[in-house]
Amino acid sequence: MPEKKSFLLRIDAEKFEALEKWAADEFRSVNGQLEWLIHKALLDAKRLQKTNKKQDE
Repeated sequence: MPEKKSFLLRIDAEKFEALEKWAADEFRSVNGQLEWLIHKALLDAKRLQKTNKKQDE
């Protein structure tokens, strides 16, 4: 498993609440949802190579 980096993210309350609900709807934590969103965006922008098909779903 690749090393994980920590960083601080500032987000307004309205966006955080929407993200929190979306994450709960998909049985993920907010952190997990953000990781998934970033991963998907990087793949879509062709900035990251596919490594594991199951992880991309």
